[in-house]
Amino acid sequence: MDLEEAREFRERCTQCAAVSWGLTDEGRYYCTSCHNVTERSKEVLSTEAIPNTKIQAINRGLKRKKKPERGWDWYVCEGFQHILCQQAEALQTLGVSPELKSQVLHNLWRRYLQKSRLAYCRNPVYSGRRAAAVSDDNPSHSGWDSEPELLSDFSGPSGPSVFDSGAESQPDAHPRGPLPSSKASQSDMSSVCSGSLDGVEYSLRKAKGTVKMTVPGTLALCSLSLLWQREAITLSDLLRLVEEGHVPCVNAFQHFPEEMKLYGRDKGIFSVESWPTYEDIYRKMVEVATFLDLPRFPDITEDCYLHPNILCMKYLMEANLPDEMHNFTCQVVKMAGLGEVDFLTFDPIAKKKNTVKYDVQAVAVIVIVLKLLFLLDDNLEWSLSAVAETHNEENKEDKPWFDFRKWYHVVKKSFDEKKRKLEETRAKYVWKSEKPLYHSSIDRSVAYKRREMVVNLQKQFSMLVDSTPTVTRKSPSSFQFNWTGDADGTCFHGHSLQGALEKRGQSLTTRNALYWLSTQRFCRSYCKHVTTYEESNFSLSYQFILNFFSFLLRINVYFLHEEVSLIEKRLFKTKYSKAKKKSSRSRKVRK
Repeated sequence: MDLEEAREFRERCTQCAAVSWGLTDEGRYYCTSCHNVTERSKEVLSTEAIPNTKIQAINRGLKRKKKPERGWDWYVCEGFQHILCQQAEALQTLGVSPELKSQVLHNLWRRYLQKSRLAYCRNPVYSGRRAAAVSDDNPSHSGWDSEPELLSDFSGPSGPSVFDSGAESQPDAHPRGPLPSSKASQSDMSSVCSGSLDGVEYSLRKAKGTVKMTVPGTLALCSLSLLWQREAITLSDLLRLVEEGHVPCVNAFQHFPEEMKLYGRDKGIFSVESWPTYEDIYRKMVEVATFLDLPRFPDITEDCYLHPNILCMKYLMEANLPDEMHNFTCQVVKMAGLGEVDFLTFDPIAKKKNTVKYDVQAVAVIVIVLKLLFLLDDNLEWSLSAVAETHNEENKEDKPWFDFRKWYHVVKKSFDEKKRKLEETRAKYVWKSEKPLYHSSIDRSVAYKRREMVVNLQKQFSMLVDSTPTVTRKSPSSFQFNWTGDADGTCFHGHSLQGALEKRGQSLTTRNALYWLSTQRFCRSYCKHVTTYEESNFSLSYQFILNFFSFLLRINVYFLHEEVSLIEKRLFKTKYSKAKKKSSRSRKVRK
């Protein structure tokens, strides 16, 4: 800055009215009193006028914007591939078998790319934008013209357990592992509206008969892989791990390589601003499995974790209910035919395919058993509780009887506390990623500066309110509640059901001889839903049971109520058949 050169500028400052000017490095006039910078600049004819500066423009003093940094030429499917790699590695860290990533998920993704004509084919959808990096002399791609031999049966001691898609010929020189990866070389092609080459086309693509991949769709592929492997992780467990941050889904794009520039239309494709729901992911699972023409999955047998007998045992422990209830859940499963292999095994290409929500089904069986034992009509359960309370006071040394009232108060207290913490965590969750998103490459510097400013303000605010900005992530667990560590008698696992049973002859039966159906009449086939749920039509005990188990699975209450109604329809076929006959007779009389 040279004060001598600025003396010729004699206008008064608009801020302090002083006439004392200097020159900035960019050639603009600034007030030496209040440091106000004007829009006026000195006309520079030579570089000697402003020493020790780099002249960017003459007569303007504006810095020329740097050319945006170039990255890889990449496709949207490659972004989803990176997310799948992250999710598979996270599941492997949690104890899942390594075959899930190297064999099952690898072949599922490869089949999807070929079915949707995004890769592994001669004429991919966007082949006009960039020539496919396929060599006819490469033996690893010799089968791209034909349908891949995926998911064929593998004879082993436990039946089909892996996929066979010719993955043996796939080279192992990829940095990201077994999933097929391809680094696009830098070329002269660039997208103005998106960082990816096909971001605009992918967002506008509406091809019939094709399942469009989304970020929640990657969870559907992971869930299908877990189901094929018969791992001890249900869909509700997977979504809970996502919400706790152990499996990447929200803001997973921030772990992309730095060379994969993401902006514009890519923001709407990879940005997720809501938690994935059970219903949406399950629907996507069935949709993807049907689109890929997957064969029959491995059988779900009695020794499998997904069998209702084993899942019922897990959720009985989770709900702090007596262990003796497991005998009743096994009987309900057997009577309703829920434990049959053909009923439990997922077969997407079957004419009458049966889709089973394993965790929801197990919880629905427990609800039915509670109705069989205690009726849940806001009357009988409290009467049986009074009997159990009297017996426990008179026989303190004997095995305690299960007290429904005491269980209700204990579980409700812990349930309300967990629910409150979950709501607070969701309310405080920051949806903005650490890696800022911007609409175009021109806005990149502005977006990063704004993000830096927001982070600094958050740190200053946290220091003022004396709060820690970061929250420690809790370790993953199969259970959300811990009842066994309580020493004040709040664990009901070892309690007896004698208070709800009575001996008739040589067998024990329930004292309750009544039962009410959750749904008296189902909707017709053309209706979108099977049954309706209105809280005002049901008892408070039934509402609490549904709310508690729905919280465990992170599902809507009506979803569990519908599953209870469907199992009751299989369990009480005679009642529904009689009701159907009565309705048909009434129609004939009206005619």
